[in-house]
Amino acid sequence: MRLLERMRKEWFMIGIVLAIAGAKLEPSIGVNGGPLKPEITVSYIAVATIFFNSGLSLKTEELTSALVHVRLHLFIQIFTLAFFPATIWLFLQLLSITPINEWLLKGLQTVGCMPPPVSSAVILTKAVGGNEAAAIFNSAFGSFLGIIITPLLLLLFLGSSSSVPFTSIFSQLFMTVVVPLIIGQSVRRYIRDWLERTKPPFGAVSSSVLLAIIYTTFCDTFSNPNIDLDTLSLILVLFIIFSIQLSFMLLTFIFSTRSSSGFTPADTVAIIFCSTHKSLTLGIPMLKIVFAGHEHLSLISVPLLVYHPVQILLGSVLVPTIKSWMVSRQKGVKLTRPTA
Repeated sequence: MRLLERMRKEWFMIGIVLAIAGAKLEPSIGVNGGPLKPEITVSYIAVATIFFNSGLSLKTEELTSALVHVRLHLFIQIFTLAFFPATIWLFLQLLSITPINEWLLKGLQTVGCMPPPVSSAVILTKAVGGNEAAAIFNSAFGSFLGIIITPLLLLLFLGSSSSVPFTSIFSQLFMTVVVPLIIGQSVRRYIRDWLERTKPPFGAVSSSVLLAIIYTTFCDTFSNPNIDLDTLSLILVLFIIFSIQLSFMLLTFIFSTRSSSGFTPADTVAIIFCSTHKSLTLGIPMLKIVFAGHEHLSLISVPLLVYHPVQILLGSVLVPTIKSWMVSRQKGVKLTRPTA
């Protein structure tokens, strides 16, 4: 019974494994030009579905209430979209002399360029009892910024402009991300009461569509006889990703708890998760667009696919510790506050 309950909770992680295994067994089904026609069904329909779903589920009023906390937003967005990718780039200069597969290293750089997720950072911030409104705003706002900034960062660090014309990146992103989000928000205005009553499984819908994208991505990988991924490289990348996340969580904690920062303990919780988590939902579709037709697309995607479950696992493990710290710090603030 416990096993079934655990499988229900971890169905997305299991789905990723099954999607990759299915792609390995019969890659011809999901390749470009194959029966599933992923160049249409995935590149346009699936991606648009994810972001229409996001627009439909996103509570605009909660985002606007957090808008005035400018200093907090600047910290998170600068760390996520400037400090993070620049630091990874410097780190990869050292790793370039190691035997790790060069396309996996390029994949690590793409992870650094990604915006924060709309889901995991918010869920973990809420679990701890941190500033949930700030987490929601920064996750959503970071995703919007990512539509513009992430392709620029990818072009800057990886020079992928040779794969897809720059204008094509933005036109496709606009049509498959921005437009569906706007439509979703518009539809939400008219059926908001119904959505609040029924609480549709928005997360499950987006995750299911995302599994289809992952499946077709790996169909392309396994159908290419030139792909060569050694086990040592994969293990090293897993260790590196775990180390990067833990180091950046510690770094954001140190920065945001300084007396001069002006952030509350609840703000620090939002900062820790929003600044270090990266979006798989936006990341995989964006890589599919920016690196369309690239023979090493799947290898480039591997670090992001690994980063997502690691950030959820690591964050979940640390929730009790961070919550204990936040509660004790809040009590300390109340005790030191002068009485009237």
